[in-house]
Amino acid sequence: MVAAVSGSEQYLTRFGSQSISCSQYALAKLGVDRSHCSLKIEDYMILCVPFQFGFKRSLFLASLSKQELVFFQKYVNSIVNLSISFLPPGRTEPLNFFIRATLATIGGMKDRENVGLFVIDFKITPNELINILGSFLETQAQLRFQFDDYGKTMIRITPETAKVMGYNMYASINEKAGERRIQVVNLNSKTLEHLEAAGSPVRAPGTPVNFQLFFQKYRISVTGTVQSAAQLPQGIVRTVSTLPFSPELVEIIDNYWLITRSNPQAAK
Repeated sequence: MVAAVSGSEQYLTRFGSQSISCSQYALAKLGVDRSHCSLKIEDYMILCVPFQFGFKRSLFLASLSKQELVFFQKYVNSIVNLSISFLPPGRTEPLNFFIRATLATIGGMKDRENVGLFVIDFKITPNELINILGSFLETQAQLRFQFDDYGKTMIRITPETAKVMGYNMYASINEKAGERRIQVVNLNSKTLEHLEAAGSPVRAPGTPVNFQLFFQKYRISVTGTVQSAAQLPQGIVRTVSTLPFSPELVEIIDNYWLITRSNPQAAK
């Protein structure tokens, strides 16, 4: 008789070598309570925030002076205790974890003064934590599949389609010279086409461009790459850029197609 494989074991098999960068999006989806996250090293309690989650190793940031960074170096390879709370979507009560771990390394964060980076290795990872991390990575894998699928059809941005998408009809490019407002005219998960006023730069193909897109659900920041740009007869500049994977944008586009397929009149 073959024993059933638990959900946590399946997640470890599929995603055991992967890690999760703790963006604002990821922390919200995981349900991390950032006000309840700390490391206990002997008698010292250090408030921290997640920087990267793994099933066996995780990284945390804490505000530390240079002197404190030097002081805590002596605890490398010592036992530490992680206290952290999660409130995943759908739960009414938080999950509180108290995890014994080893302090693998501690060092300063590059380009961030007075920020320490703690790398800890879990002695044993609780199954519920494995399920939280695994479920998130499973959802991300599905969104990556949809990223390819939703990159095949452009959505023309009109007041009607914007309403369905929850798009606030506001977007900008952020450059060294400052923020420049743009008009998004076509969009999908992989491509953004926008217009800018006369006198705007005609960017060369390959130029990186940082977009800010304002939706009711998310404020999306994504760095695209110019595919083509041209000045129209009226002087307006039309630019088409390719976009990398953005889980927030894929979620929004997925919801848009779900609504329009169930109600074809919604975007007309």
